[in-house]
Amino acid sequence: MSTQPDGIHQMVPREQMAPAVRKLRDAYDLVPGAPLYHREFWLMPGALERWAAEGMPQDVPHAELFHYDDPAVYGLGGLGWCEAAFVPAFEERIIEDRGDHEVAQDYAGRHVLFFKDRRVGFMPEYLSHPVRDMKTWEEDVKWRLDPAAPGRFADLDQTLSAARAAAGQGFIMSQRVIGGYMYLRSLIGPVELLYAFHDQPELIHDCMQTWLVLADAVIARHQQAVTLDEVFLAEDICYNHGPLISPPMMAEFLLPYYQQLIANIRGRQIDKTRKLHVQIDTDGFCDPVIPIYREAIGMTAMSPFEVASGCDVVRTGRDYPDLVISGGIDKRVLAQSTQDIDAMVERIVPVMRERGGYVPTVDHGTPEEVPYANYLHYRARMVELGG
Repeated sequence: MSTQPDGIHQMVPREQMAPAVRKLRDAYDLVPGAPLYHREFWLMPGALERWAAEGMPQDVPHAELFHYDDPAVYGLGGLGWCEAAFVPAFEERIIEDRGDHEVAQDYAGRHVLFFKDRRVGFMPEYLSHPVRDMKTWEEDVKWRLDPAAPGRFADLDQTLSAARAAAGQGFIMSQRVIGGYMYLRSLIGPVELLYAFHDQPELIHDCMQTWLVLADAVIARHQQAVTLDEVFLAEDICYNHGPLISPPMMAEFLLPYYQQLIANIRGRQIDKTRKLHVQIDTDGFCDPVIPIYREAIGMTAMSPFEVASGCDVVRTGRDYPDLVISGGIDKRVLAQSTQDIDAMVERIVPVMRERGGYVPTVDHGTPEEVPYANYLHYRARMVELGG
């Protein structure tokens, strides 16, 4: 066992951490008044194309242009994010030519209608998904989620070497996992899934048991090398009026699997004193599910608080003072006037900085409607107010 703090057996001293790492750890520790950690959710391709045409330098890194902080999170993957972690993936192929459009099978086994030569930066139309019943699940899909699939851990040594080095610098060690709802949706489809909860509950439970076995096996390998600071679940369980399924359905089909996975993770931690954060990422109006996740799985962090759906990080920060919050900057306002931007950030940033535990980002991808000058103004105000 290491006798020196290495970020694995024992947290490295604060003075050995880079300034950006200290800032993000202060957010996770809910330190009131601490300078905010600056990063962005996502700059969409259309926005970057527009900004290039409006004079954005192409030879200057975005972190320098927009005053983002250096990285402070090491993300451990291997478990998907918006789609299941198939090994092997489905063959990607063109199924049908429709003139200006084409139907393709993607790596997740879905049949998708795309614009020809344009597959990024817009919402495609999903025509079908690979799981329709127990037969298609077992024959076409389930075996692709076997933890022992050849190649599943092909890059593990390289991943864990980099993870150990990052841990030694105090980085947040975050295990990213596709959440149960997002996973089921990617397998079955957003509409078909809602029927399947009622009509095929045994299928849903078999899918979730498979999710648990794979997630537990992959994370166990990671935990042989590092202590985790966070389990980060990509869930997307809400729409603009609240959750897509009821609390009893969450309790039956999702939460027991999360509880078992998190219990297993806690039991394997190398540093038994380390707090394990649980973060849920969901678009839509998330207020109704906050108490559910807090009580059932000990959720300590949430993102990205989509304003168009009614989320308000100031309200949530007041109602849940011990919740780490990321997001909540209205992407639509960034396309309006600088006065509108000022009013938004001046309402949010000072009070959230005083509270602590806030990482500001746009509430999803920054779209092409946002002018370059507006985004520069927004970033300058965020640095001014956030430190």
